[in-house]
Amino acid sequence: MDTPTITESPPAALLARLRRVSINAGKFVVTAFLVLATFGFLTSGMSPGIPEKIGGDDANSELRQTASAAKFTDLDPVSLATETVGGERRDDGEWSHVSGRILSHWEDQIASTGLTAAPPADWLTVCRRLSLALVGSGLSLEEIRSLEGFPENQRIERHREALLIDPRFHDYWAERFTRFYVGADEGPFLVYRRRRFRTWLSDQIATQVPYDVLVRQLITAEGLWTDRPEVNFYTVTFDSGDGQPDPIRMAARTCRAFLGMRIDCMQCHDDFLGNVSMGNPQWMCGDGEFREGTQRDFHSLAAFFTAAKSRGLQGIRNSKANYRYQYLYETEEQVVAPEVPFRSDLLPTDGSNDRNRLATWMTHPENIQFSRAFVIRVWTLLFGGPPSESVDNLPLDEPPSPIIMTLAQAFIDSGYDIRSLIRWITDSPAFRVDSQSPLGEEAFEITTRHEQAMASFPITRLRAEQVAGAIIQAGRVKTLDRESALVLQLQQFGERNDFLKRYGDLGEDEFENETATIPQRLVLLNGKLTSEMSSWNPVLNTSAHVGMFAADDSAVVELLYLANLNRYPTASESEHFVARIAAADSRKNAIVDIVWVLLNSSEMAWNH
Repeated sequence: MDTPTITESPPAALLARLRRVSINAGKFVVTAFLVLATFGFLTSGMSPGIPEKIGGDDANSELRQTASAAKFTDLDPVSLATETVGGERRDDGEWSHVSGRILSHWEDQIASTGLTAAPPADWLTVCRRLSLALVGSGLSLEEIRSLEGFPENQRIERHREALLIDPRFHDYWAERFTRFYVGADEGPFLVYRRRRFRTWLSDQIATQVPYDVLVRQLITAEGLWTDRPEVNFYTVTFDSGDGQPDPIRMAARTCRAFLGMRIDCMQCHDDFLGNVSMGNPQWMCGDGEFREGTQRDFHSLAAFFTAAKSRGLQGIRNSKANYRYQYLYETEEQVVAPEVPFRSDLLPTDGSNDRNRLATWMTHPENIQFSRAFVIRVWTLLFGGPPSESVDNLPLDEPPSPIIMTLAQAFIDSGYDIRSLIRWITDSPAFRVDSQSPLGEEAFEITTRHEQAMASFPITRLRAEQVAGAIIQAGRVKTLDRESALVLQLQQFGERNDFLKRYGDLGEDEFENETATIPQRLVLLNGKLTSEMSSWNPVLNTSAHVGMFAADDSAVVELLYLANLNRYPTASESEHFVARIAAADSRKNAIVDIVWVLLNSSEMAWNH
């Protein structure tokens, strides 16, 4: 007997079909909404923003100074709040006094050379310098559009203050500090945690720990390297010290990092070439007498670090310094007492803690070499190169320039406040001056003498991590920071590390001014990072967002220049690339080609 076939009535079939259509339509609407919301979020930085107050109610994040764009001599400090520095209140008159002295020294220096200073740089150029120096990348299109919403004479200060409270600044400068404190290598496997040390430094910078306090914490560190990250300052030397901190490496590293002096050669012999002079210079309130550095100077300093002993699971603990060494031409070892190579009158004579004694001497306000070395280090980070030939070879018998001396003393008076030092340097005419001469009849040739005299901003090659940061940020409309999506942060981390591996990283010698190599140029021309950042990616990349949402081809060119070079195109540049887009068979390919050209331009890889 056949089973009867049940046929669905026409109304029931129609209802089922309508239900399926409704469900599919709902899915489509939700998907479309999510896509539009995503595009709206990713491209929100393309339009000029509305001014907003940065830094909340934090007095340290308010504006410090507004500079006239006409002449540096028109500098007129304008503060919206009294500044808090080093735990003390400082008024605007005190701040203005330091800035005025720096300006006066700069003018005297220019006049003494008979050179003509370049004009002030435009606000976008100065903001790019700030971003490269403080966070290791250029400005995002979002940041530029936001700054455009403020009066032009406020944009530089607002951008700087925003960066100084940005976690990117804390992390980026923590890595720079880590390199000259412990190097760029990973060190011994079990007893050294470089990442924990860097994170600890980032926290110190974020909480505005004074620099002298930071250094004292490093020199007197105790405990386990996992529990007390500052202890890694010592454990990085374990690989050459038989399970104990190596006093010889510690002496060389400490002197180079904190005093800006290279005394490594004196480990084995006296200084016969006159490279290292010891004594009490007059600019440090000494008697002005100098002598050649000796082997005893080096090992007397190293003796302090034998007070740091590893006690197994207790970590680094204090003990009495106990150091013996056989000097050159001697027949047996001698007991070496802890002693400092200059200004020994600043070394405490009482107390049994030798590392505390060294830390007190090192950070003593009258030990101006300490603050001088840090001023040079910060100057180098901000300018891309030191004001003299070296960043960590500062002889005692060569007094600092009046500008550096003024900054060093102001740094001490501020309570060793790092942000105050950054503000003074970036407010100075040396930082605000252009790197090229005016156009037209007032044009003149910029030479090396101009850069040495601070009459023009020095043109320097970007370091490897700055090149990577600038390229990655140029590929995104919005600012890449801790607030970015996790997938973007992971992608940025992987792309940066891969680029640095191929491009080359100088490590702790990152300020050596080496010329670009052929492999580096090839990495930029044909590398994965350049290709991915310039490609037409409608979800992530600036190139696609600009191409899809810009009002016209002229706006496309302007936005691409702002995103990649952080400046507006000239009239001829805009005309040229607009014509190229109009004449191209594929508008997408033309835009991608423009991005590729800008990423590979010399202007992209240099600070100016």
